[in-house]
Amino acid sequence: MKILITGSTGLIGSALVPFLKDKGHTAIGLSRNASDSSNIPNWNPMTGTISPAALEGADTVIHLAGANIADKRWTAARKEQIRTSRVNSTRHLSEALVLAPNQPKNLIVASAIGFYGERGDTQLDESYPAGIGFLPEVCQEWEEASKPVKHTDIRVVNLRIGIVLTPNGGALGRMLLPFKIGIGGVLGTGTQYMSWITLDDLLEVFLHILTTTALTGPVNAVSPYPVTNHEFTKALGAVLQRPTILPMPGMVAKLAFGEMADMLLLASTRVLPVKLNQSSFKFKYPTLEEALRQILHRPAKT
Repeated sequence: MKILITGSTGLIGSALVPFLKDKGHTAIGLSRNASDSSNIPNWNPMTGTISPAALEGADTVIHLAGANIADKRWTAARKEQIRTSRVNSTRHLSEALVLAPNQPKNLIVASAIGFYGERGDTQLDESYPAGIGFLPEVCQEWEEASKPVKHTDIRVVNLRIGIVLTPNGGALGRMLLPFKIGIGGVLGTGTQYMSWITLDDLLEVFLHILTTTALTGPVNAVSPYPVTNHEFTKALGAVLQRPTILPMPGMVAKLAFGEMADMLLLASTRVLPVKLNQSSFKFKYPTLEEALRQILHRPAKT
């Protein structure tokens, strides 16, 4: 397949391009900086336009682009940037694909389990409605922005991605140093659920979706075994062989991170990959400690 990828330099995209190439596909990262007259495949997030040469013969477009939600405090301006970088680019891209003379067969649009918001210990599958708050609102608008394509023959998948575990960045990348020096601990009460997936399994999810045409609409990309923050903390401490005795109270987290703390650190979102399970997807690393030992290159527990 010929696959075009926006956001190809991000945490997921930079791993996805070589992964798909290794599987025998032609994976092309679309540049936002190249001019329309250059030979570099490009797209314009302000208009959604993709260079015609790139679209020719393309089977799939994977849309990953969007401002990082966790790298800056959520001011009003930052929240608007998070929203528009996802919603507007998806809408413009969808409209451009509808009008394109060479339409791809598939459009996979990244979304997030932030769609569900704070839901306690409720087990959430793809049929549940959006939650309440900033992230659920953004995710709902983000997914709705791909609706123009749904009136064409293009198959659309909105991939609701959980916490991606990789030592190279994201949540785990930020946790490693404090945990390694023994100052990691439970966040808030520790009872909030964390729905996670290893980067390796996420890459396999993309490949599975490419070849499983029955998968459409929202798809939860998470491990089948979400854990509480307390369970995650203890598992990471055990794998690193470090103590985890210094908790961060919820009030401290809110003072340090503001509104972001409520949505990303303290909210409980217990998500299940029902559609993936029903489509016979096999996780390489379904359980947390096994996953952490594998990606951190630590020996198996004896």
